Amino acid sequence: MKTVDPGLGTSSIGKLILRLSIPSVTAQFVNMLYNLVDRMYIGHMPGDGALALTGMGVCMPVILLISAFASLISMGSAPRASIAMGAGDNKRAERILGGSAGTLLVVSLALTAFFLAFGEPLLLLFGASKDTIGYALDYMNIYTLGTIFVQFALGLNAFITAQGFATTSMLTVLIGAVTNIVLDPIFIFTFGMGVRGAALATIISQGISAAWVVLFLCGKKTTLKLRLQNLLPSPKVMLPCIALGLSPFIMQSTESILNICFNSSLQRYGGDLAVGSMTILSSVMQFVLLPLQGLTQGSQPIVSYNYGARNPDRVKKAFSYLVKLCLGYSLLMWAVAEFAPQLFILVFTQDAALTEFTKTSLRIYMACTCIFGIQIACQQTFIAIGNAKTSLFLAVLRKILLLIPLIYLLPHLLGGVVSKTTAVFLAEPVADLLAVATTATLFYRQFGRAMRQLEEPKNNTQPTEA
Repeated sequence: MKTVDPGLGTSSIGKLILRLSIPSVTAQFVNMLYNLVDRMYIGHMPGDGALALTGMGVCMPVILLISAFASLISMGSAPRASIAMGAGDNKRAERILGGSAGTLLVVSLALTAFFLAFGEPLLLLFGASKDTIGYALDYMNIYTLGTIFVQFALGLNAFITAQGFATTSMLTVLIGAVTNIVLDPIFIFTFGMGVRGAALATIISQGISAAWVVLFLCGKKTTLKLRLQNLLPSPKVMLPCIALGLSPFIMQSTESILNICFNSSLQRYGGDLAVGSMTILSSVMQFVLLPLQGLTQGSQPIVSYNYGARNPDRVKKAFSYLVKLCLGYSLLMWAVAEFAPQLFILVFTQDAALTEFTKTSLRIYMACTCIFGIQIACQQTFIAIGNAKTSLFLAVLRKILLLIPLIYLLPHLLGGVVSKTTAVFLAEPVADLLAVATTATLFYRQFGRAMRQLEEPKNNTQPTEA
């Protein structure tokens, strides 16, 4: 069997992280563009463009959930495949790849059936009205039929990155995004398909990306091959992968819940102006997080491979580079938010009242962004070394145990000190501060223990869970 790219175990750590992270960061930005293009075209439709855009926006929880299930499988399986490759067990890595493909297929069929059966009541629950439900159903019914393409394009692409082929992984996203940009105006305007055209353009684009991924993983350049005999998922192989993938699944699937919690509280205390400000804040935070996600995705194969190869020095060096890069970037974004917030805000609005209100709210909301690089570097490294329990706890901690309760508690606890609207915005930095402190403490203890385990005499092919 072909051996893995030796660069993961021998090349300069700094150069490796740059080589793998730059395409990953680029892919994150392209993926953001991917999500914006449909909305841009739909919003400019003559006549009912605004209603169509609203109807399409109601579908976002469905889109996020479908993507989250792809992460549930891939973000747990890809690190374990890298660990297996580092240990020299490529056959196990290929079983993980094949089992993941089979699991993604089963999940795709289940999600497609579920959303086609219960789409309308779900969309009404997510905020569709009698004026927008038609547009929402038009988009979701077609998009749902392409669930298998989304699952394969997102889910299997992680295995390309895991082998060190970050540029190829970036091309998966780029090919789909360019195709979508070209097809959108043709289907929406030339063929007069409106929202249905946007959905059709999206699933065709995802289908092309999925085909690209599958062809690569079946081709000559890949280290791990997608083989027919490995497609039947084995619980022994897949359950540990799914356990590790629960952390990114929770992080993605709870985004919609957080938006609902923030918007409902802000509408109560601050009205439409506060809700409009929150829309900008969440968009800015998404923009800030994209490069951090790209950096961690680029470093994951290095950490996982060398962890599997029982090379603690390279694991520690890779983490050191990663945390410095993440911390430096998050500090830069914090400085812009605190001292020049208008640079972010004017991208989204020219309204004077909204701009002035958002300047203050952005400074509050991003007050602890300066240390958030520590959170994401540590949390993603836990995933990279296969520590499912801690990574899952940290995902649940920040959003579910801290942030959501704080959104509702702080207006009552601080209402006599600051405005209740300000108290809602304060939930984010308070949750960040507590989460970073907890994560750093756990990481200091558990990462050191995992590295000491690697230094012990090798008595099996793979290290146990950290």
